[in-house]
Amino acid sequence: MKIAVVGGKLQGVEACYLARKAGWQVVVVDKKPGVPAAGLADQFIELDVTGRQDPAPALGTVDLIIPALENQAALTCLQRWSRDHGVALAFDAGAYATTSSKKKSNRLFESCAIATPRDWPACGCPVVVKPSAGSGSRGVRIFNDPQLLQRQLDKSTQPQVVQEFIPGPSYSLEIIGRPGRYVPLLVTDLEMDTNYDCKRVRAPTNMADTLVAEFEQTAVTIAEALQLEGLMDVEVILNDKRLKVLEIDARLPSQTPTAVYWSTGLNMVTLLAEFFLHPSTTIAKTRPPARAVIYEHIHVTPGRIDVCGEHIMAACGPLEVQAGFFEANEAITDYAPGRQQWSATLIIAEDNLNAAMVRRNRTISTIRQTFSLDRYDDAGPGGPL
Repeated sequence: MKIAVVGGKLQGVEACYLARKAGWQVVVVDKKPGVPAAGLADQFIELDVTGRQDPAPALGTVDLIIPALENQAALTCLQRWSRDHGVALAFDAGAYATTSSKKKSNRLFESCAIATPRDWPACGCPVVVKPSAGSGSRGVRIFNDPQLLQRQLDKSTQPQVVQEFIPGPSYSLEIIGRPGRYVPLLVTDLEMDTNYDCKRVRAPTNMADTLVAEFEQTAVTIAEALQLEGLMDVEVILNDKRLKVLEIDARLPSQTPTAVYWSTGLNMVTLLAEFFLHPSTTIAKTRPPARAVIYEHIHVTPGRIDVCGEHIMAACGPLEVQAGFFEANEAITDYAPGRQQWSATLIIAEDNLNAAMVRRNRTISTIRQTFSLDRYDDAGPGGPL
């Protein structure tokens, strides 16, 4: 099996990592050299798929193309090339058009009577402001001062979503399938850094079974409304014993698929391949988690170690997988002996969460002792403006 991953940043790292676990050959395509996913590929090709250069040498020999980017022009070109040359593309353009816009997504939630945070100005402060386009924490800010909020909105040149800020734990769930045949996968727990960027994923979830069932049904309802063909992830927050949907994305996400893989052995990239290459294949329900997993990002500088959101990994050059990394099961990292500054995604798996946390703490302690890192920062979200 040979796949092309188009886009070499965080989604590309996820796709490459899981494809390697499946034993596949991977080609990474990106218009910029030195992207993080390039180090996980069998072959890297520098190519702008929206340009004049013929993409056939990069894409013509693969069985499946996985888009790992959010550039609409590039996605449109990939759709056209896939259709004209008969190479499968793991992408649902219709669902993506809705989920890539938070404003469109919120209208969908309203039509399905899905609980979400209230919109401004119907809610009071504090509020969260985030761009309508794009995913993750990029551009997210919290305001408790209406005047500062208004100034922010007045100077913004892009559509913004403004909703009540509600505290509580965050969770994620992927769902795959087609209308009438959807399979929710595994709920994972998310922890954020000071910028509301996900710094840590844990599995299995600490969510009550009744809420897991509710979350799964909510995901199915949204997928049916979208008429989803493929994979989508749903993020929620639990507040006052109620789940409220924050956002959805119809694409392969980053971070959570690897945590799901280490917990259950379920590989979302192989599921995508089965779905798009063999449409009659029935996707099986996720088997119960076999192991507890802690997946988190660290950044090391002289004398200091910080637990950071995944943005720190996007800033790296080509990454590699290192087994037994300072007692972690594995790490995806740009570390090399002699480097004074480096980052790593640590993957810890044990029989239960307590054992996983003990091993995680031992890994952090070993890194601190090895590199004489006196300062350690694992701060959570900051306060409103």
